[in-house]
Amino acid sequence: MSEISLTLPPDSPPPPRPRKKKRAPKPRPDGITLEKSQRRAMIGSIILGSVIVHGVALLVFGIWTVAKHFTRPEARFEMKKVVKIPPKTPEHKMNVAKHEAMAPKPTFNDKLVSTRPVAFALPELPQVDLDQMLPLDPSELISDQVNGLVGSAALGSGLGQGLAGGGGTGQGMSFFGVQTQGQRILLLFDVSSSVVNKANAAGIPLERIQEETIKLIGGLPINAQFSIIQFTGNYMPFTEELIAATPGNKDLAQKWVEEKWNKSGAMSAATSGVVSNLHGVVGVLERAVAMRPDVIFLISDASFQWRPEGAGGLSNIPYDEIKKAVAKLEETTQGEIPLNFIAFEPKPDDEKEWNRLVRGTGGEFRQLKAE
Repeated sequence: MSEISLTLPPDSPPPPRPRKKKRAPKPRPDGITLEKSQRRAMIGSIILGSVIVHGVALLVFGIWTVAKHFTRPEARFEMKKVVKIPPKTPEHKMNVAKHEAMAPKPTFNDKLVSTRPVAFALPELPQVDLDQMLPLDPSELISDQVNGLVGSAALGSGLGQGLAGGGGTGQGMSFFGVQTQGQRILLLFDVSSSVVNKANAAGIPLERIQEETIKLIGGLPINAQFSIIQFTGNYMPFTEELIAATPGNKDLAQKWVEEKWNKSGAMSAATSGVVSNLHGVVGVLERAVAMRPDVIFLISDASFQWRPEGAGGLSNIPYDEIKKAVAKLEETTQGEIPLNFIAFEPKPDDEKEWNRLVRGTGGEFRQLKAE
């Protein structure tokens, strides 16, 4: 095999090395590009920080929830006592007891006897009054309960013996011969000198009027309420409102009638307990409206005067004004309130007007004359 040899010429230079290409220099960012890059970096850091904060918060909330589950307090059941006092309706109970008391009581005719089954016999039983074994009157039971509830200001010790002149269970009353019914009674007395003189002329002195008033109040049942107003022009009420017909209140009314009754025929506004009134009987009727009675007795001679503002002296009250005052009674109670008028020697015109007005309320006009 032949060999091939290559011989380079001695003077030939070495082959040249390839040159590296120089990279083109990067362009320097200008101001706008730099600002955008900084903004991106800031937004990225904010997002990353928010993610980290929410992650930490969720981690803490999860730990708190798990810890709360393991540290949950033991369940406790509590029952609070609520004290409720039921409303008391003594008047309703009194009325129910009154009707129950009117029912006839049962009687027992059976007798206990022995049948003598053996040679010896038991002695006969003694006679026993079975009425003592019957239940008590329900009205008495309820009265005792009411007395225990309200103490010394109790509403009485029974249903009473009826109203003055009426008797029975207190469903009706009579005052100077006028029969009516009601549970809220208001007495209006004209104590002017003309009325006192006419009453004396009719044979009914002041003492007789006081006596009949005390008799009427003393016969009121325990479920009744009452009050008194005496007037000339000004007026003096016994109480501001109607009060219950308890024994204590009846005693106070009797004492007031005996000691505070006006006998002079005039009533000064400076007197203790007297209310100044320029409107005469109209003002008295307006006061009666506020007391909300269901029956009224008015004792007078049917001649009324007033001193309206700006009019100067006394003048007769127009009947239109009196009718308005009476109409307010029915408007307030939304029902008919009997106004009973007991007159001493009224004038024919006054008698005619008052007779028509009183009968329109369901009341009665009665004139007391000398016998």
